[in-house]
Amino acid sequence: MEAWATYRTSTAGDWPAERLVKAKGANRVSVVLPARNEEATVGAIVATVREHLMDRTPLVDELIVVDSRSTDRTAQVARAAGAEVVGQDAMTRGLPRLTGKGDALWAGLAAAEGDVVAFIDADLREFRPHFVTGLLGPLLTDPSVDFVKGFYHRPLVGATGVEPDGGGRVTELMARPLLNLFWPELAGFVQPLAGEYAGRRTVLEQVPFVTGYGVETAMLIDLLDLVGLDALAQVDLGERKHRHQDTAALGRMSAQIMLTAWSRLQRRGWAAPGTAPTALLTQFRRGGSDALPNLDREIVVNDVSVQERPPLAQLRHRVPRRRVAA
Repeated sequence: MEAWATYRTSTAGDWPAERLVKAKGANRVSVVLPARNEEATVGAIVATVREHLMDRTPLVDELIVVDSRSTDRTAQVARAAGAEVVGQDAMTRGLPRLTGKGDALWAGLAAAEGDVVAFIDADLREFRPHFVTGLLGPLLTDPSVDFVKGFYHRPLVGATGVEPDGGGRVTELMARPLLNLFWPELAGFVQPLAGEYAGRRTVLEQVPFVTGYGVETAMLIDLLDLVGLDALAQVDLGERKHRHQDTAALGRMSAQIMLTAWSRLQRRGWAAPGTAPTALLTQFRRGGSDALPNLDREIVVNDVSVQERPPLAQLRHRVPRRRVAA
């Protein structure tokens, strides 16, 4: 793990845009943002990529925002800032209707035409171009790299101050111990759940995309099996600022990651075949009109099940040949 981390880790500063323009050759580069109700942040991200990596420096060839059933002005804001906006449902029309970020990512991959595709979360604040160039660097300069994962410091703002690395709670409490236990080859990834990553289209089209919060975990495990650890890399992107979820939401996220890991364990024969853990998560909410006697809490049951969109390569013939706007 230490050898891999030394060999396959770089920083965003290692990859200036001008160098990457020379290195990209005939490769086309796509940037995809899955977005659901992100009108407050998506415009600034799109405008930054457009200005610095398309207009000033011709590194990115297409910039796509996938509108994941937003109820706000996400699509309009993104389009006004210079992105091409496609609808998640439009790109998956005729296929089973799935929900969550993973399906939006799959739709974005289907819409994109680049040889290299970078995915960026649409809720980032104080976004800078190096979030894109850092991910693209290893892919455009080293043909042996197939996938690059970002990592960063994630400050958590609390009532008593700022905890510099307090934002990765699910990573440290659940995802990292889980990966170390069953997939120790992946132990060198600083941020296994990071939402910023890039890969070669030919590779990304060969792995399934899990719905919900299991998508990043499944992608790492499946890519490890498909191309091996040496084809995976990571890049330090500095500091990432975005909104944080409450503890109950993090519990639901953790449950989906655990269910995703269980499915991969079954595929390896490490979990009992033909069995499935429950996908219902019981949580407690303090107070409320339905609080039970003696508990002073409501019982809240959530369905945390995850589904998978098969590899795009298997369904390419059923995907619209042209991008369908949202």
